[in-house]
Amino acid sequence: MSRPTRAPFDPYAPPAPDRELTVVSADGARLHVEVHGPEGAPAVVLAHGWTCSTAFWAAQIRELATAHRVVTYDQRGHGRSPASPVCTTRALADDLEAVLAATLAPGEKAVVAGHSMGGMTVMAAAGRPGFREHAAAVVLCSTGSSRLVEEATVVPIRPGRLRTRLTRGILGSRAPLGPVTPLALRILKYGTLGPGSAAHVTEACARIVHACPARVRHAWSRIFDGLDLGDGVRRLRVPAAVVVGTADRLTPPVHARALAAALPRCAGLTELPGIGHMTPMEAPGQVTATIRDLVDRHLRARGHDGDNDNDNEAARIGEGA
Repeated sequence: MSRPTRAPFDPYAPPAPDRELTVVSADGARLHVEVHGPEGAPAVVLAHGWTCSTAFWAAQIRELATAHRVVTYDQRGHGRSPASPVCTTRALADDLEAVLAATLAPGEKAVVAGHSMGGMTVMAAAGRPGFREHAAAVVLCSTGSSRLVEEATVVPIRPGRLRTRLTRGILGSRAPLGPVTPLALRILKYGTLGPGSAAHVTEACARIVHACPARVRHAWSRIFDGLDLGDGVRRLRVPAAVVVGTADRLTPPVHARALAAALPRCAGLTELPGIGHMTPMEAPGQVTATIRDLVDRHLRARGHDGDNDNDNEAARIGEGA
């Protein structure tokens, strides 16, 4: 009798959460939230980007949840969070505040990591009391605070009005992405991944992106045009590590360098050679290591109950707000 064949391990298959809950945001939007890992462990909160879902963080969840409590959620309209007519950076900040309040104890600190639109979520929430209460440090992956459409290089022509107009049309397309075909994989890889990305990474990324409804993709694309989160960057007073791929066409390294220069407490800029926009999937080890390093320095080293100098700093910021 032949032995059953074991299915190959898929590092990008979404891990089963230890707990699921629905969090209600300020305007009534309902958010699907997952919690992984042991209760009482240092907390990490992950915010995914445009057209993605909690599944985007599968590699980080698998690595971190052995010794961390990992919270991740679907942005409104993405994954298992119902769509909402409100698609603004204010709504993103409201949602993150709601998730932090629902999953962390009063005063409990966490390392908060955001990719792309998730990074914009962090910047938008930087001045909020709920964010200040809970954020010990942040990771900003493949993101930017302004001029997103103008600086994107998905259209391979010289910068200028034509490139901006064409980019705006691509990002704001209402067309459904359809099934994951070989052609769709090539297009997705060109726009979002580095040229050396392995086939299984491209396929995993496509499964996530193609699952985002076209109407949601279009609705959220509108926040990129005219985005200005410079004030949020200046209010981000906790240690902030910045990560970007050198082959990122959607948020090229110019954004990461500008963030690193403007952040009050930049904890380092990491440029990953040959990596595209999907850094947590393309370079999972490096992104996970950055998160773990911030946990070790700003949660474990000082006690992850939040008893550190960020509390005093938050109080000072609040007095001057």
